[in-house]
Amino acid sequence: MTRRRVGLFVTCLVDFFRPEVAFASIRLLEAAGCEVVVPEPQTCCGQPAWNSGDRASARALALDVLDAFAGIDAVVVPSGSCAGMLRQFPAVLGAEHPRHGEAVTLAARAFELTSFLVDELGFEPPPVAATGDGAVTYHDACSGLRELGVREQPRALLAAAGVAVTEMDTASVCCGFGGTFCVKYPDISGGMVDDKLASIERSGATTVLAGDLGCLLNLEGRLLRVGRPVRVLHVAEMLAPPEAS
Repeated sequence: MTRRRVGLFVTCLVDFFRPEVAFASIRLLEAAGCEVVVPEPQTCCGQPAWNSGDRASARALALDVLDAFAGIDAVVVPSGSCAGMLRQFPAVLGAEHPRHGEAVTLAARAFELTSFLVDELGFEPPPVAATGDGAVTYHDACSGLRELGVREQPRALLAAAGVAVTEMDTASVCCGFGGTFCVKYPDISGGMVDDKLASIERSGATTVLAGDLGCLLNLEGRLLRVGRPVRVLHVAEMLAPPEAS
């Protein structure tokens, strides 16, 4: 297996709310034979600014990311949403920007975590020691699925690790998070996440996985508010080798 120098783009949500996702991602990438670096100067990918029409802030953040990840073989992200944003950097800067070529290069080497492991490395993780009681189901985050085509990759990794997935009948339906959507349209968002919780319940799963922390925080928050004992994990947390003692 070729050793690659990989930069982990941690994402704001992972950094602020569940840093263990980043540590799990590092262990997975190292198990796949990668040298992993986490550049300290990295900040936000700029998606909230870009989606809200603040083009100047989005461009400034894109330039910060270009600086932070210069010279890295691949930029790997435990989030389809942020990985998709990195791939939009050429449009964010514009064709006339003097660093447009750097943005094109970074976009070509930016990958969602499970896609990188499967499509680029052909990695098969070791067996998962225990998945807990009950079935495991998987939620397809919108950006990963629709923007990057990430669907089979996490399922392939889970199958290789011996984790059986019991599919929801609405696995590919939005959970209602949608970044700023849940803030702008809370009633619609609330109805969507309740529909997703009903689908999880119909599956019989006691653990729900996904590849984007925004979705997971939305699902976990609602599950806690309604008092349902369903475990919510990033797929990297399920698959990563245990921490060295």
